[in-house]
Amino acid sequence: MSGSRQRTLGGGGQHVLDYLKRMQAENPAFFYAVQGDNEHSSGNIFWADATSRMNYTYFGDAVTFDTAYRANRYRVPFASFTGLNHHGQPVLFGCALILNESESSFIWLFQTWLHAMSGHHPVSITMEPDRLIQVAVAQVLPETRYRICKWSIFRESQEKLAHLYQSHPTFETEFKRCVNDSETNDEFESNWKSLLERYYIMDNEWLQSMYSARQQWVPVYMRDAFFGELSVSEGSGGLNLFFDGYINASTTIQMLVKQYEKAIVGWHEKELKADYDTTNTTPVLKTPSPMEKQAASLYTRRIFKKFQEELVETLANPATKVDDSGTVATYRVAKFGEDHKAHAVSFNSFEMKATCSCQMFEHLGIICRHILAVFRAKNVLTLPSQYVLKRWTRNARTGAVLDERASELPNNSRESLTVRYNNLRQEAIKYVEEGAKSIHIYNVAMDALQEAAKKVAAVKSQGSGATQGGNLSNGGSQELHATEENQMSAYPSVDEKEKKIHELTAELENTNQRCEVYRANLLAVLRDMEDQKLKLSVKVQNARLSLKE
Repeated sequence: MSGSRQRTLGGGGQHVLDYLKRMQAENPAFFYAVQGDNEHSSGNIFWADATSRMNYTYFGDAVTFDTAYRANRYRVPFASFTGLNHHGQPVLFGCALILNESESSFIWLFQTWLHAMSGHHPVSITMEPDRLIQVAVAQVLPETRYRICKWSIFRESQEKLAHLYQSHPTFETEFKRCVNDSETNDEFESNWKSLLERYYIMDNEWLQSMYSARQQWVPVYMRDAFFGELSVSEGSGGLNLFFDGYINASTTIQMLVKQYEKAIVGWHEKELKADYDTTNTTPVLKTPSPMEKQAASLYTRRIFKKFQEELVETLANPATKVDDSGTVATYRVAKFGEDHKAHAVSFNSFEMKATCSCQMFEHLGIICRHILAVFRAKNVLTLPSQYVLKRWTRNARTGAVLDERASELPNNSRESLTVRYNNLRQEAIKYVEEGAKSIHIYNVAMDALQEAAKKVAAVKSQGSGATQGGNLSNGGSQELHATEENQMSAYPSVDEKEKKIHELTAELENTNQRCEVYRANLLAVLRDMEDQKLKLSVKVQNARLSLKE
């Protein structure tokens, strides 16, 4: 797409704006901005709630920008910024309604999104194949590695190569195998050339253009940058997994807000369940390795399973030393019977650093079977700290990342309010996690929360407090500097204090509800244990009677 395109939302656009204004009024950490006149719905709209902004501080290294509404002819021009959390689940970083599709509009959108994310650039971003978006990313995120979604390329190939797909049913499978299974640049080059020659399509212009852009979409060329994908097959249905099943081509602007909120609630519940499973269940170990036990205590359940697969594979992938120059040794690692697919691992024994030609750790953040095979050969029993990426651990949301980034934020009322909000929320979550461990700790945590609620209520009734506050965004319009000029005073009004107190009270109530859920689950477990003890006692008693007889 090369030209601009203007859309309209009709009366429903105002419905969305009213919702955003209400959310921003209820929670000062809610950010939204409108390009153009913010009293009307004629310009692009961006928003990100407090949770999305906090999620970005932990998981904003790899971002996906989805504009599926264009290819799938959605009724609403809905786009989103998403990523993956420590469970490998989709997590939201912001949403947009793109009414004006032009180069300047996409530049505004990325600038606004980056501003809402406190100016922190992601390591990588994945997007649809579109010139306007690529230009915007290159200008606003020059240091970010960008990637074109390969599944979008596959989808486009069905249109561009329709005659080939019809006449040669095997072509699609071979085309995808060439792209997905090539393990080196040279292997891809060779496979691509053979594919084109076999089907006599060397002169196809679209394939030539895709080959020219191969470094932006073929996986083997992207392995040196972190994208956080857990498997090749994931995301095969498109980029936007967060809103899959909630927003589609039939969703109207009137339905959008409700579906948006349903998606947020749905994924929040899934994350809570994954947190609970990680904390309260013990994975089955498959080796006697201390490293596996260590990983089980560090990673979330899903990431541990991925690590475990790699560790188990070391049994079939022996490491053979091929060169040794002092502190650095080179190993050749290949699966039995597959010597032609060997990988080279360089290991520095002094620094305990290893690099592999497969670059799995660089791309995924989980150490590969080849390096683990070398560790096994060198009797390295535990994972060196540099190979445990915090974003994949069960403690990914604990303070370090947030605190580091918070210290870099501008020292003003808007940003400090965000930090305070996030810190309070994180502390509340700690009470939930600790309170779930035993009935005694649960009672202590509940008493503490109830006491805190009384103090908050007392402050609210007095109408006092000298803490600074402010507005993250006044629903800024036009360019970003307009948002800055319209910021509220650094000192909050009484209404703002009451809103903040209401927000904290709601957070406490939500935490109480979650504690109740955990308590109910724990009680159920205890009841099961008591039942088992009773049954075992009966069996023991019967056994004793049998012996006496």
